[in-house]
Amino acid sequence: MTNLSWGILGTAGIARKAMLPALQSAEGCRVVAIASRDAARAQAFARDFDIPRYHASYEALLASPEIDAVYIPLPNHLHVPLTLQALRAGKHVLCEKPLALTLADAEQVAETARQADRFVAEAFMTHHHPQWTSARKLVRAGRIGHLTAVQALFSYANHDPENVRNQADIGGGGLYDIGCYALDTARFFFEQAPESVAAIMERDAVFGTDRITTGAARFAGGGQLGFTVSTQSALVQQLTLLGTDGYLVFDAPFNCPGDHRARLAIDPGTDLLGTGREIQTMPPADQYRLQAEAFVRQVRARDGWAAALDEIRGNAAALEATTRAARTGVWEPVAETKPIAGVA
Repeated sequence: MTNLSWGILGTAGIARKAMLPALQSAEGCRVVAIASRDAARAQAFARDFDIPRYHASYEALLASPEIDAVYIPLPNHLHVPLTLQALRAGKHVLCEKPLALTLADAEQVAETARQADRFVAEAFMTHHHPQWTSARKLVRAGRIGHLTAVQALFSYANHDPENVRNQADIGGGGLYDIGCYALDTARFFFEQAPESVAAIMERDAVFGTDRITTGAARFAGGGQLGFTVSTQSALVQQLTLLGTDGYLVFDAPFNCPGDHRARLAIDPGTDLLGTGREIQTMPPADQYRLQAEAFVRQVRARDGWAAALDEIRGNAAALEATTRAARTGVWEPVAETKPIAGVA
C-alpha cells in the first residue's frame, strides 16, 4: 500500500522534538508539507526537516489534495476548530491532547468525523509504549488481583509567561496540559469512564492558570484515581497501579525517552522492602513512532474509529467535570456518552 501523506499544522516544540521525527521514521508515513501563519517559520522548519513544501496558512495546507492526514500540535484553543476544518477538508486527524475541553466540542468533532468518514485520534502516545501495553495485559490477566486504584504524580517547573502552558485564555494550566494524562490513564487501565470527580486547584496570581491541581475520580465497582499535577514544582513522573494482590510501578511513565529501557515493577505487596518484586525490562521504544504506525493501521483497516471517538468524548467529559469540581468544591458527575452510530 502507498504511504499516508502527512501535513503538519504548526511548528510547536512537540512537533520539532518528537512527533515530526517519529512520522518521518514511521512505516507507512510520508511528511510532505508544513504550515505556519509565519511563512519564515514554516520555511525554516521545512528546510530543517527536509519537508518538500511549506505553506503560510493552515487553510492552504488543508486545501492540498496530496495530504491524506494532518497532525495538530498547536495550543489547546486551536485543537477543535482546526480538527473540524481538517475533517471537512477530507483529512484524517491526529491532534495533540487534550483535543477538546468540553463534551459539547468533543461531540461536534465526533459528528463531523462521522459525516466526513475520516479517522480522528487524540495523541496519547503513552498507550503505545511497551511498558503500558505490558501493564494492561498484566492487569487484564489478574496479575495484581482486582485493580482498585490508580495513583499519578506529574510535575515540571515552567515560569515563562510567554509559554502557552502559562496562558489561561488559550487553554493553559496544569489540568489541561498534564492532568489530562492522569484522567486518561485511569480510563485506559480501568477500561471505563469515571462516574464522578473532585478537585482542588491553586492558581497563579499572574498567569491565572492552575499551577497545581489535585484530583480524584470514582469508577464503577469501587475503582479510584488520585492524582496531583503541577506546572511550578519539581520535575517528577510517577504512576502506580494498585490491586488487591499486588501493584505495578512504572518507570518514567509519560515521557519515557526513546532510548531508555523502561523497568516495570511487579510487586506482590508481601512486605514493604519489595523483596518479592519482579522487574520487567522493556526494549527501547519511540512511543511517538509507534503511535504514528498504529494510526496508519487504523486508517487502512478502518479499525477502532468509534473507540477513538469514544475516548475523545470521554476525556473531554472528565476534564469538563474536573474543572467544574474545582470551582464548586464538591464531587461532580461525569456526563455519560453514547456510542457513535454508524462508525466502526
